[in-house]
Amino acid sequence: MRADRLVATLLLMQARGRVTAAELAAELEISVATARRDLEALSAAGVPVYPQPGRGGGWQLVGGARTDLSGLSAREAQALFLLGGPAAAGSPEVKSALRKLMGALPGTFRADAEAAADAVVVDQAGWGERPKERPPMVELLRDAVIARRRVHLVYAGRERSERLVDPWGLVDKDDVWYLVAGTAKGRRTFRVDRIVTATPTEEAADRPSDLELASVWREVVEEVERRRSLLTADVVLARRHLPVMQGRFGRHCTLVAELPEDRVRVRVAAPAPVMIAQELAGWGADVQVEGPESVRAELARIGAVLVARYAPDPVNANRSRTPG
Repeated sequence: MRADRLVATLLLMQARGRVTAAELAAELEISVATARRDLEALSAAGVPVYPQPGRGGGWQLVGGARTDLSGLSAREAQALFLLGGPAAAGSPEVKSALRKLMGALPGTFRADAEAAADAVVVDQAGWGERPKERPPMVELLRDAVIARRRVHLVYAGRERSERLVDPWGLVDKDDVWYLVAGTAKGRRTFRVDRIVTATPTEEAADRPSDLELASVWREVVEEVERRRSLLTADVVLARRHLPVMQGRFGRHCTLVAELPEDRVRVRVAAPAPVMIAQELAGWGADVQVEGPESVRAELARIGAVLVARYAPDPVNANRSRTPG
């Protein structure tokens, strides 16, 4: 579900007052089922969008056919900008839409809406295996970001630690959530599913006035990518396996060339040869590693270890075949 499409839906309803799922689908070039899900998502998020029963019904913004959205509550506005904010980083149209909607909001809670719009960033490229479910602390931390309140964390990273942080924003990276925060030692990034406890305080958080979460996250990603991409290897595989390989390596899998017989060459990256080899060893004959030699050597070493450990013992095998 795209946040920019939800904002477009709301703007269309503002202009027309009432729309059907079929009209919305035709206008936004999506399926009727998707349009209906988007309308239901807006309603579930707290935006005053309700279905109108009966002939000629459809969906309507409460407050009149051409509402200026000034009837939104603070929580409803936060819900709207939480939906639209993640899409705004990569879409000038959504940025423009959010600015227009911001101007229609009552000044009493415009600041909260602005904070909500920059509270979450969505990054769809993964860094590894995804957790099975969304961490329960996401909502608590999001509220602390919007309220600008410091949070006391107990964090289980390489070692368990406690710290007081200034929450700047949350990032949803392919269903793995990260908290970007200021600390006494500067900016830090915490994986939310490794936070043991999070306790908001009454202290006001220190958040740079010119901070743009999307820009900060790009810096974090570039820093991590530099550390993780010290070595590359070229791998040939069947095209049908490409999505799986991309899922395993995320940003570190780049399509290099289309090859005959429906095969492709990709370039994968990791900090060390053994890490690439460990990922590729399970593919067996389905992949061909063209280089570098360090990765090929690691694959040979892993293969030798597996053969030594799991190959049948020839002595016992001969005994089992000898008639009693």
